Amino acid sequence: MDTDLHALGAQAYEKALQYELDYGCCPQCVLATVQETIGIIDDQTVKASHGLSGGGGLLGEGVCGALSGGLLALSAKYGRDRDKLDRGRYINNFKKARELTERFRAEFGGVTCRELQQQFTGRTYDMWDAGEYKAFADARGKQCAHATGTVTQWVVEQISASEAQHR
Repeated sequence: MDTDLHALGAQAYEKALQYELDYGCCPQCVLATVQETIGIIDDQTVKASHGLSGGGGLLGEGVCGALSGGLLALSAKYGRDRDKLDRGRYINNFKKARELTERFRAEFGGVTCRELQQQFTGRTYDMWDAGEYKAFADARGKQCAHATGTVTQWVVEQISASEAQHR
């Protein structure tokens, strides 16, 4: 991989990791970092991702928020525009989303928030219970922040590499 792309990805990793540690809400941290690093994300998309944190509504049942943020970033670049709903499935975006999801699963041992809670701490938590949430925050350490940074790095490198090929 090009050294500049790797450096850009490493910078994005560090920024997203720090945002997650400082502010929480992994999908917003991924998207804010992508926005600041390579553009393509608007403020409305960052805002709209808020409810995806903690597997959706902090329930843990859905896709990890960091992965959701990464999928939204890819779709912002490669997805189907509103005025093109009648022009096919835009399968290329689904391929990129599948690649990211499979890479995430291989790296972290699952894709849902609960699967990651289990991988990171050996158990799952009710994030709506203040005591449980604190226990999770203490037990996970920097692992969720690492997942957030990792997804951000992958997405930034993938989109940047694609743009470099098309120049």
